[in-house]
Amino acid sequence: RKFTGALFSSPPRTFNLVIMSKLSVDQLRECVQTILEQSKEKPRKFTETIELQIGLKNYDPQKDKRFSGSVSLPNVPRPKLKLCMLGDAKHCEEAAALGLSVMDVEALKKLNKNKKLVKKLAKKYNAFLASEAVIKQIPRLLGPGLNKAGKFPTLCTHADPLANKVEDIKSNVKFQLKKVLCMGVAVGNVAMSEKELFMNIQMSVNFLVSLLKKNWQNIRTLYLKSTMGQPQRLY
Repeated sequence: RKFTGALFSSPPRTFNLVIMSKLSVDQLRECVQTILEQSKEKPRKFTETIELQIGLKNYDPQKDKRFSGSVSLPNVPRPKLKLCMLGDAKHCEEAAALGLSVMDVEALKKLNKNKKLVKKLAKKYNAFLASEAVIKQIPRLLGPGLNKAGKFPTLCTHADPLANKVEDIKSNVKFQLKKVLCMGVAVGNVAMSEKELFMNIQMSVNFLVSLLKKNWQNIRTLYLKSTMGQPQRLY
């Protein structure tokens, strides 16, 4: 589908129209433009991430089922995501060539299931990948640490190009309700064009609303905010 100034040139599905009807296209465009202008006025020494900040209502995290879901965005929101490959020899070689950090089974054994070291490892990276031969051994080698941190590795096989898997992980954003009624997900960065941001934000909001029990009735507020910028109210 081609992107136009408003929605898409081909008629979107009813699902998209129903969801987008609550979100003003003009308001979205204005928020994106303001954030990009602010980032140019005060350039930083790093690329600022743009986050969608969500406030929910009519939801009880204690009683209602907590939702969780991931969506792959059309444009990579965080190209510098820190990834680590827990791999066999072939995958470690491929990952190193792609500029990823790597750890083989011997390196994992050295952690000796030490909870503090595993926690430190989980904090160091945004996500992990693992070869088929290694992923089966992770509970035995590391215990439940990565799983508790919500960073259990993504399975990689030799049938799929590793570069594609890496791109998928970098494009994915996860919406997960925990104990509080607010959350934030990265939907882009200030180096992206208005068009790319518009598409990513639109898809993220659509997906989030589809996860909610009462759709838009569960949304209290939506804000967009760059790392160092002022929050911009979207809804």
